[in-house]
This record gives sequence, C-alpha cells and structure tokens, in this order.
Amino acid sequence: MTKPKLADSAADHKKHAHIRAGVAIVTLSSSRSLATDKSGDVIQELILSHGHEVAARQVLPDDRRRLRAAVRALVKNEKVRAIVTTGGTGLAPSDVTIESVRDLLDKELPGFNALFMSLSYPQVGSAAMLSRALAGTIEGKLLFCLPGSPRACRLAMESLILPELAHALSMLESR
Repeated sequence: MTKPKLADSAADHKKHAHIRAGVAIVTLSSSRSLATDKSGDVIQELILSHGHEVAARQVLPDDRRRLRAAVRALVKNEKVRAIVTTGGTGLAPSDVTIESVRDLLDKELPGFNALFMSLSYPQVGSAAMLSRALAGTIEGKLLFCLPGSPRACRLAMESLILPELAHALSMLESR
C-alpha cells in the first residue's frame, strides 16, 4: 500500500513537529509480567528507535479500576506526553480496556480505529473487526489502546502512531 501524498498544510504542520515524547506503556494481562510482555517490548523498541523515550512502563491485570487509576496518574505525570496500552481490547468478558478509558477522553480520534482495522484486514482477514482499537486525548495527552498481539502493536506503531506522534503533540500544544 502506497502512502498518500500529504496536502500542503499537513506537510507544513509535520515539518514543524520536532517533538521528542515521553511515552508510557501499560500492558493489560492476567498472565504476563514485564519479563514476558512481548507486545510491550515491541512498543518500547519502536518508541526508542524513533527518538522518543519510555517515561513509564507497567503491567496490570484486566481490572477497570486499576487501569483508570493508572491512566489518570500517567496523565498527571509531566514526563508523559502519550500513553499506549496493549491488551484488553477484544470481546472476552475480561477485555475491559475500552470501557475503562473511553469516558476519560476529551476527544476521541475515530479515524484511528477505522485505519487500524483497514490495515489489519490484509493480515488477519475478517478477524480485524473483532479488535477494538481506540485513540484520543486526555488533558492534552494522547492515549492509544492497542490489541495485545505483538504483530498488531507493531502495525499500529509503525503505520499510524509513530508517523503522527510529533504532529499530534504539536497540535495539542497549540491549544
């Protein structure tokens, strides 16, 4: 898939977006630890390789209250500009990430889920519709909720999040 040409105004905005971001990674899993968190490792590797820093990283059980508390604390952390969660976006009763954080958002970015599903479809077929990715802003910070699969995390980070991270943060700064 070829990347579309940016409109002049979008290209101009990106040209001025040279922001190094502190990114927090939160993995939701009842079975993983930091030592076994392959999805978190993928996200961390990509964040660092793109010149950003990992400001925080944690693994939490699939628990609404704990996830909401963690996101609220990370939003208050001055080193954190963006939060990326992985896991808990499916259909199982324990998948509560989206329900836990959606009402915390000031603005939702519905195009993120639409683009993620579109990019996922060639890789996983109709199973792409079973994943519920989410993106938005909370108090001037970005939040991205990704599936728990390392492959899905790589796809979202490389194709969507990292190409637009500095641009999105510069837009938030101009408010």
